[in-house]
Amino acid sequence: MLEPKFDLADSVLSGDTADIYFKRAVTILESQQIEAIVAMEIFSNGTGTLCGIEEAKILLKKVLLPGSEVWALADGDQFDRKEVVLRIKAPYTSFGVYETAILGMLAHGSGWATASRECVQAAKGIPVISFGARHVHPSVVGIMDYAAVVGGCVSCSSSIGAELSGTIPSGTMPHTLILIMGNTIKAAKAFDACMPPEVPRIVLVDTFKDEVEESVNVSITMGDKLDAVRLDTPAERGGVTPHLVKEVRAALDLIGSNNVKIVVSGGITPQRIATMLEENAPVDSFGVGSYISGARPIDFTADIHEVESEPVAKRGRIPGITENPRLKPVLV
Repeated sequence: MLEPKFDLADSVLSGDTADIYFKRAVTILESQQIEAIVAMEIFSNGTGTLCGIEEAKILLKKVLLPGSEVWALADGDQFDRKEVVLRIKAPYTSFGVYETAILGMLAHGSGWATASRECVQAAKGIPVISFGARHVHPSVVGIMDYAAVVGGCVSCSSSIGAELSGTIPSGTMPHTLILIMGNTIKAAKAFDACMPPEVPRIVLVDTFKDEVEESVNVSITMGDKLDAVRLDTPAERGGVTPHLVKEVRAALDLIGSNNVKIVVSGGITPQRIATMLEENAPVDSFGVGSYISGARPIDFTADIHEVESEPVAKRGRIPGITENPRLKPVLV
């Protein structure tokens, strides 16, 4: 994965997204001309797949003064409960107002990445693609899809997420295209005629006709150009079942379309992936949407453990630096 180039909103850099008491604290310290160098450590009470570090590093590069030091785990690392994932040693007034932003980056990023990892682990080597862009605010689509790739997805549906994660956006065709054109075969032919050759020819086969019949018709029409069919049968018709996947595979094989793959989407979760595998459904890839995009954020906490090299802590926490040999210097 290439180093992502996150764009930080002006509202983040100005501190307008911060909890107001951090802005007030910095204002007070500056008015009192207190330039204390502190060591702040960030940890979680949960476990999961870490994500948000790269975005936090970009923020810290912009605001920290020369001589500041930062140590961190990396995006994609697994973290344990109470493990320090990020340590900042710098004048507090240079970064204190950004505590809210950094914690939010880690909370949401790690939540999405952890959900993605759960799906990928359930799939046992079958590719998983993030289809969750429609379930989040557009301002965070790229970050969510980046986190999904950090968690193990091979790609994502948004162009911005693919750019951040160094992948190629993945998608088929929407039901709207087929509905507007009035015919799956007609839509498939138009897709093939308009899209560049590097775009895979993957056709939805659940819009108008039985999925098995439509898969066969599309394969016969497109021949060797057809890369895959996608099953996205809605819950109103029972969703995509292991037996339906087997039926489609058998029908395609009977007409010699052994190389046409089957993509399954629509309400996919680790449990549904596990069921597909347990029942030997011949799925070639899974598209996962709301399970990843709707993942609950993982709470992170920031504590000051040193002020001017003197160990300190609030009650209930241990003063002084918390040793973690896994931390690596990322900004010095």
